[in-house]
Amino acid sequence: MAEIGTDILYAKALLEQGEVVAIPTETVYGLAGNALNVASVTKIFEVKNRPQFDPLIVHVPDIDKAQEYVSDIPEPARKLAERFWPGPLTLLLPKKKIIPDLVTSGMDTVGIRCPNHPMTRQLLRELPFPLAAPSANPFGYVSPTTPEHVNEQLGDKIAYILDGGPCRVGIESTIVGFDDDVMVIYRMGGLSLEQIESVAGTVLVQAHSTSNPKAPGQLKSHYAPGKKVIIGTIEDLLQQYPAHTSGLLTFQTDFNSPYQYILSPSGNLEEAAQHLFTALRAFDKMPIDYILVELLPEEGLGRAINDRLRRAAAVE
Repeated sequence: MAEIGTDILYAKALLEQGEVVAIPTETVYGLAGNALNVASVTKIFEVKNRPQFDPLIVHVPDIDKAQEYVSDIPEPARKLAERFWPGPLTLLLPKKKIIPDLVTSGMDTVGIRCPNHPMTRQLLRELPFPLAAPSANPFGYVSPTTPEHVNEQLGDKIAYILDGGPCRVGIESTIVGFDDDVMVIYRMGGLSLEQIESVAGTVLVQAHSTSNPKAPGQLKSHYAPGKKVIIGTIEDLLQQYPAHTSGLLTFQTDFNSPYQYILSPSGNLEEAAQHLFTALRAFDKMPIDYILVELLPEEGLGRAINDRLRRAAAVE
């Protein structure tokens, strides 16, 4: 298994040697490598078993550093960065040639963000290069929100996990880009539609694609646990699937089942987002065949949670 620790300088040394390291962010744990080094980026794809047509997000310490790797930051994007960086916002911007095509799957745009975690921000300030860092889990599986989640899945493939504790947001960043001059949300995430529109005005929301995505994390089938996920009304689903072989994932309701996970008894969407991936992982250790799921209110972070649940239930 990988070593888990808080030694930022050790993580820095490994990254400078071309290794990959798991790092904490406020969203999920990332599998990080030197974004300017093709060999390091290749290791990320190999460790995750991630298809190379799915682009990676590049992490920087601040907007000034971002300008070294993108050729233009449109004014609406700059306003979002000034308001929400560091934070769970990824901007899809035209890249400079210094960013390898492997990072962007050959596209001329790169997803770039400034994570809001003190350890990773310090690490990024110490490094002479940005970090490419998708979620630190096998491709398609539930994203990790603790160091232990990373170790369970990738501990035999990486040397070090930088321990920043549990992730505060718990779901991936929101990805915002442009189609001509129109601002588009390509992936719902830890920054809500309402928050974005409060700064940028009305934006389009694009559904995920099934292949060759323009932005990271757009594939239809994703974030899936090892058990079959079925979405509907819990009461109706229990008529079709035996209670003793079914796990229940609910927002607030307690069904008094031994195999259930309530995301937020108080009905708080932020708390529900923090618990989502931990809940999906928990079901893999229960003696059940199915995970019966109800969708959350389609507002705030509920939209991003529902997006992850729909993709966890999708079958390619």
